[in-house]
Amino acid sequence: MNQDDALTILKAGRNVYLTGPAGSGKTHTLKSYIDYLKDRGVSVGLTASTGIAATHIGGMTIHSWSGIGIKEELTEYDIDALTQKEKLVKRFKETPVLIIDEVSMITPRFFNSLDWLAREMRGTEAPFGGMQVVLSGDFFQLPPITRGTSRVEFIFHSEAWRKMDVRVCYLEEQFRQERDDMLGQILSEMRKGEIEEETYVVLQEHKKTFTDDITPTRLYTHNIDVDALNEKEIEKLPGNGKVFHAQTKGKAALVTALQKGILAPEELLLKKDAQVMFVKNNFEAGYVNGTLGIVEDFNMEGQPIVRTLSGKKITVYPETWNIEEDGKILAQVAQLPLRLAWAITVHKSQGMTLDAAEIDLSKAFIPGQGYVALSRVRSMEGLVLTGINTMALQVNQEVITVDAWLKRESVKWRKVIERFESDEMEAMHREFIQRSGGTVDEKEIQKNKNKVVEEAPQKIPTHLQTKALYEQGLPLADIAKLRGVTMGTIVTHIEKMKEEGHEIDIKRIKPKASDMKKIKKAFSESKDGKLTPVHKMLKGEYTFEELRIARLFLG
Repeated sequence: MNQDDALTILKAGRNVYLTGPAGSGKTHTLKSYIDYLKDRGVSVGLTASTGIAATHIGGMTIHSWSGIGIKEELTEYDIDALTQKEKLVKRFKETPVLIIDEVSMITPRFFNSLDWLAREMRGTEAPFGGMQVVLSGDFFQLPPITRGTSRVEFIFHSEAWRKMDVRVCYLEEQFRQERDDMLGQILSEMRKGEIEEETYVVLQEHKKTFTDDITPTRLYTHNIDVDALNEKEIEKLPGNGKVFHAQTKGKAALVTALQKGILAPEELLLKKDAQVMFVKNNFEAGYVNGTLGIVEDFNMEGQPIVRTLSGKKITVYPETWNIEEDGKILAQVAQLPLRLAWAITVHKSQGMTLDAAEIDLSKAFIPGQGYVALSRVRSMEGLVLTGINTMALQVNQEVITVDAWLKRESVKWRKVIERFESDEMEAMHREFIQRSGGTVDEKEIQKNKNKVVEEAPQKIPTHLQTKALYEQGLPLADIAKLRGVTMGTIVTHIEKMKEEGHEIDIKRIKPKASDMKKIKKAFSESKDGKLTPVHKMLKGEYTFEELRIARLFLG
């Protein structure tokens, strides 16, 4: 199937699984459909299974969008709690089209829970509450991590998948011209599960080095190798650097479970010029889980200033991760949302395209790791393979079987649309747009298409948007909730307002005198007045945000 065929099916409003190998145009097709819907005034939920993938389509993770968060499975109590959130209910009800990219990483349990939640939110038993659900991905990528079982489970094992009457659109044209024939042939053999003996020889003999002006990203299959290289590289940089310790609260078992899931290390050593990766989403601050950058400097408080690959400079403050129940925090970890990134795991590289990579597959331990790693690079010229084992070129056997079925289904649906005359398909397309609250008026559509950035009203700086709400007398927590950002971001806005000399009444957020006394004493006893030592000195009694607010009154 080609992209035009896929768009014809998508525009009819059917549930779709869009798939195909790397370079077949999945993301381009998604973006074309998104533009089509937006031109006609149809609201679209843009999501993906990971933060990196979400940035490719300008959206957020499906976990954040849905309100489900880190949970894999919902209970009736969870459903009841989520359906009480007006903003979330409104989001579901006003979203006729939901797009989810990189679905190979989504578990069947999560997908079933999402379906259940959507039906409850939208008040109908139709699959996903009647939304058009567009899934995109490639099952040859790594499967989701399923804790507590060795069985690999994909989204197509779910009850929700079986009930959604999905149309398969398998794109087979290749548009990534820069991928050379040899690498393309290797990846094709892996997808078929038919690796030629010559392929092993080619890879084993592919010994090359990069010139000094190229710094490749190093990919390993195990965290222990990633950590070892990162530690080695950080030691090469001059100076002692700055160590940031995670601060925790709550029961030990829950804290341990939380720490395993957040990727931020318990102890983080940073130096100027260190390569780092963000490990949490904060759209307001300008980063997502997977954003790469370099520590350019440290500010007066000792907080790192990271320059991302896009050139954006971000002063990084601690973030908090919580386990909550009935509104009560049972466990909490506070740490900088960073980890060293001279090397990353193959798993974490999924969704990236790299100019140059040094890959070690000598310890590959699950099918699919080699495919993901090799498909990150554009050509054999951009690849240094330092090791390979027999597992490295294997892919999941069930996926090979399912892939053959997906191709047959795609051929079937292509033949189905060929039976319709063009005016019949166009009538179907118009009917779906109208049903979704959009317009089919050509003047309105053209008006939307012709909109340019210059014509849009000037965007109010984000900290001044916070200022407007603050001046209404709203509590900081309410402002954060209304704006959909963290408390830390709101405090950053207030700090910026004070720095710029805005006339705002900050006295109303001043901590109680007894708290100020303790915090002031801790800051005065701290050698450098930095947040982390003060937080530790006060044994976590106050959050980083509370300490930052108090600090506004110490200068």
